[in-house]
Amino acid sequence: MTTTHHPIAVVGAGLGGLTLARVLHVHGIAAAVYEADASDRSRTQGGQLDIHEEDGQRALAAAGLTEEFRAIIHEGAEASRVLARDGSLLFDAPDDGTARRPEVLRGDLRRILLDSLPEGTVRWGHKITGVRSLGDGRHELTFADGATVTSGLLVGADGAWSKVRPLVSDAVPAYIGTTFIDTYLYDADERHPAAAAAVGAGAMYALAPGKGIVAHREAGNILHTYVELNRPAEWFAGIDFTDTAAATARIAAEFEGWAPELTALIADGETAPVARMIHSLPDGHRWERVPGVTLLGDAAHLMPPSGDGANLAMLDGAELGRAVAAHPGDVEAALAAYEEALFARTEPFYADAHEILDLCLGERAPAGFVELFGVGPAGADG
Repeated sequence: MTTTHHPIAVVGAGLGGLTLARVLHVHGIAAAVYEADASDRSRTQGGQLDIHEEDGQRALAAAGLTEEFRAIIHEGAEASRVLARDGSLLFDAPDDGTARRPEVLRGDLRRILLDSLPEGTVRWGHKITGVRSLGDGRHELTFADGATVTSGLLVGADGAWSKVRPLVSDAVPAYIGTTFIDTYLYDADERHPAAAAAVGAGAMYALAPGKGIVAHREAGNILHTYVELNRPAEWFAGIDFTDTAAATARIAAEFEGWAPELTALIADGETAPVARMIHSLPDGHRWERVPGVTLLGDAAHLMPPSGDGANLAMLDGAELGRAVAAHPGDVEAALAAYEEALFARTEPFYADAHEILDLCLGERAPAGFVELFGVGPAGADG
């Protein structure tokens, strides 16, 4: 097979990589995005995201997609409530309509980014099997079908287990001792009215030390539940998640004695429970400048989930695209400027992510989490 050369090669067609490709396109710069998935419909794209003014919305503005973004907002979904394990209400805040952090489905957001790119920008079905430096800032990608591609600028936008990261860093994500298990309820108001009422119009948090049930109301009368458990990896290895009924029962058993409208979010789940073990890179992860290659999103700064990951990835993509456009013909100047800002911008988020996780599942849950909303100490012990 012949080797193809692309001045800019992006690995990963997630939100960060697509935002980068779009911002480059806005500035008249072409990029090739390589994605292992066979097509844009190969797998579901996760749940609902709140898109922040200070980063995600900034990135979409740089991409010229603010109007398209506004069209996919799930109106009213910014509402938040916290419940005790007995179902009693500890905190309730309706959507105030300001749209500072509006909710959208990840799949819808990815779609508007894909639709904004020239046909052929994303090369589907390109699973990377090898990455190596060729010197002088050039790199070679090898794919499962044996094809190879060289680049003048290689960007790792390929998530937690990035194949590009080893070119710049020997850091490896580590399990933090927390796993999220997600499942869904459909036609919720009609078929699961008690659970739907407990969740309300937006996000619901029912938390206790070491465990929690978090659910979001998504467009289409869907409840998406994330069960959060602090357990060692071995504990989850002992559960056969291919046996849906047994796995569901095992997870639900961890919430024995909780209100039935809360446990129904687990026990009545209409999809197989999926365990997502939470990993993190070392706090403040950074690397020395390596010619011709950089990272964005989880490849660069994987941290515990706090609502910031997708927003940061999109802003990374937008800022990298702007840096490349601002330094025409000088990749190294662009990457140096981008990385200097990247490291300073993302470092504080590690501490925030750990703090939020502790407020959710630490010894002071749910009281600490309620205080996060600025309403004073919570009176219930959950």
